[in-house]
Amino acid sequence: MPKLKTHKSTSKRFRLTQGGKGKFMRTKLGKSHLRRKKSARAKHLYDRMLPVEATGVKRRLRRLVPYLREK
Repeated sequence: MPKLKTHKSTSKRFRLTQGGKGKFMRTKLGKSHLRRKKSARAKHLYDRMLPVEATGVKRRLRRLVPYLREK
């Protein structure tokens, strides 16, 4: 079986959680655009990582980044 290629932009945008679960984590949408008009609390909420919920997206991520490790 040949080695699989990793989709580089996907590997930079997603992380796996520590421990046995291995959930995909993502950043919130709109983090780097038009932040001047948002409140400090709203901007702070953009720093949080959120789990990927949709099953189809998880399956697609497994295909795109087959060798993603826990970080």
